[in-house]
Amino acid sequence: MTERIEYATPVRRPRRKRDPEGTREAILQAAGLVLAQDGKEGVSVAQVAQRAGVNRGTAYQHFQTREQLIEATASWVSEKLYRAVFGDPAFRNAKPVDSRGVEALTEHLAQFAMENPEIARVWLFELLSSKRPANDPFWQRYQSSFEQFAQTQHAQPGIDTEVASVLMLAGAFLWPVWARAHSPTPKESKMMPKRLAREISRMSLHGTLRAEKYIGLDERVRGMDEQLKKGRGQRNP
Repeated sequence: MTERIEYATPVRRPRRKRDPEGTREAILQAAGLVLAQDGKEGVSVAQVAQRAGVNRGTAYQHFQTREQLIEATASWVSEKLYRAVFGDPAFRNAKPVDSRGVEALTEHLAQFAMENPEIARVWLFELLSSKRPANDPFWQRYQSSFEQFAQTQHAQPGIDTEVASVLMLAGAFLWPVWARAHSPTPKESKMMPKRLAREISRMSLHGTLRAEKYIGLDERVRGMDEQLKKGRGQRNP
């Protein structure tokens, strides 16, 4: 009599629950890291999918081209940055910028950059090289805050809000490169955003030069202001 062999019933694994938003988040997170490491030239949807641990076909369902992926990554970082600095975009606060607001804004920027150094620098580079920076929600809100402040009685006359905005962002996003390399303890690392906010506040209040030691500089600056005004007038009659 032939012995009957009993085969074990194969165990059915529960089908993984679909999570399109979680998958998209993982892809964008991986794309930010690839962009920071290899630049735009090193980005492909397939490569990012592999790094994110996502099926290639699934990744292509979200982003058909590398251009779409890069653009979506910049928008994703902009939204995260907006929430970290200004809060929920759905509840825009029209409160005028005051001294505490400037200090807190700078500290929030630096804190975000300290916690997300790679994607923060990717976003900054994409913004600076963009031909349509006004399309970026964070930049639009950030520069408009400077413009609103420049029109108040608390601001020095003649502020170039575009230049000021770029300088502030560049400082906030590049300072963590130094900070992470020169703050060996968690306590020192925690103080780095506060140090940046303090110095920017001090420079905003007092600048770096003692006016009495630089006689004539104010006149030269005013002369440059007039030249710039004439130059803008010629470009935009």
